[in-house]
Amino acid sequence: MAELPRKSGKGTKVLGALTLISVLVGLYFGLIQAPPDAYQGNLQRIMYLHIPTILTAYLSFFIVFVASCLYLWKREKRDDILAYSAAEIGVLFTGLTIVEGSIWGKPTWGVWWTWDARLTLTAILLLIFVAYLMLRSLIEDEHRSAVSGAVLGVIGFLDIPLIHLSVYWWRTLHQPPSILRPDKVPWENVHPSMLIALTINFIAFVLLYFYLLSLRFRLGETRERAKRARLYGGA
Repeated sequence: MAELPRKSGKGTKVLGALTLISVLVGLYFGLIQAPPDAYQGNLQRIMYLHIPTILTAYLSFFIVFVASCLYLWKREKRDDILAYSAAEIGVLFTGLTIVEGSIWGKPTWGVWWTWDARLTLTAILLLIFVAYLMLRSLIEDEHRSAVSGAVLGVIGFLDIPLIHLSVYWWRTLHQPPSILRPDKVPWENVHPSMLIALTINFIAFVLLYFYLLSLRFRLGETRERAKRARLYGGA
């Protein structure tokens, strides 16, 4: 059985350096350069973290969806490792999204949590992929674990369109999107300096995501090589 090829860590180090620089620049623009919101004041600045965090979580679960579909089609171990790695990081970013939203919601709505449609669907998304990780760890048969996880990963991703559209379909406390709106271009609804800060932070979070994903994927490959070495005597 062929061994998974080893990857050089040079690209990961470069990505890590770019991530650190972009995060620092994003924090500067979000906390200092961008003006306070006309209505929410400095409380609005948490959006420079909250919005990039949830969009990065969506990206992560999209990768789970694609990798899961590829695994169900081709049964390539790399696709399974990618899906599992992305699911772990997606759970992290979704959890951070809920925490950040609660910090914003307490002074804005007066409560840390409310069973708003968007909040509830986001919590369901988190629970689905926590269940994904639990399922993968509880099923001992590797093939069954991978197939079951892939099916759940595909189904779980379908919750994301519901989250995005929930503010249009139901009466909700959560405000409609300011940027991802079909009726307006972003600069018509957001001050340019705020849009710049938000864009820089989104790029920073995407770089951070791919940095974490590269580390987790390499760990998954290393575990797979070690497993194959035990089973096949290093063949």
